[in-house]
Amino acid sequence: MTNGGHERPVSSERQKMERGEPFCYLDEDLSAAYAKAQALLRRINETPAEDASLRDVLLKDLLGHFGAGARVKPPFRCDYGFNIAIGANAVLNFGCAILDSGTVRIGDYARIGPGVHIYTVCHSLDPMLRRTNQIIPRGVVIGDDAWIAGGAIICPGVTIGDGAVIGAGSVVTADVPPMALAAGNPCKVIRRLSAEEKNDGYVREPETVF
Repeated sequence: MTNGGHERPVSSERQKMERGEPFCYLDEDLSAAYAKAQALLRRINETPAEDASLRDVLLKDLLGHFGAGARVKPPFRCDYGFNIAIGANAVLNFGCAILDSGTVRIGDYARIGPGVHIYTVCHSLDPMLRRTNQIIPRGVVIGDDAWIAGGAIICPGVTIGDGAVIGAGSVVTADVPPMALAAGNPCKVIRRLSAEEKNDGYVREPETVF
C-alpha cells in the first residue's frame, strides 16, 4: 500500500475502516490521508470551469476511481476520496458532499443533483462511546442510470438500484429498488417506473415530486 509516494503498511485503524469495522478517525495515517484530500479539493474547487482537463487529472488523483466521461462540478467536498468510485459518464452537480469513511459506488451514467449529500458515517447511540472518536463505516451504492435530484440526503448503508429516481430534498434511509420513483422524508417508493418512461426519459409528475 502506498502513502504519499512511499511504501509502508497501512495503519490498523485504516484496515478497520476497509473491513467496515469501527475505527478511530484521528489515527495518524488517516489524518494524513484527510489532509492530502483537502489539499486536492482546494485545487479542484479553485480550478476554472473551462479547465476541465486539469480538474479531471486532480479528480483521478483524489478518487478511488473516476470513470471515463464523468464530471464533478465544483464545489465538491469529501473526507478521503479513495473510498469513492464514480462510474463512466456519471455527473455530480454543484455542491455535492460525500462523507466517505465507508465506500461509495456511483454507477455509470448516474445523475447526482446539486447539493446532494451522501453519508457513510455512523456514530454510536451511546454518548460515552462517541467520546472515543470511534465511527462505524457503512457503504452506499448508487446504481447505473440512477437520478438523485437536488438536495437529497443518502444515509449510511443505503443501496439505490439501477435507473431509480429520488425526489428533490428526500432523506433516503432504506434501500430503493431498481426503476422505482421514490421521494419524501423518510424517502418511500411512490411507484415503479413504466417501460414507456424508461424509453422516453421523462418523469410523468415532476410538479408533484421535484
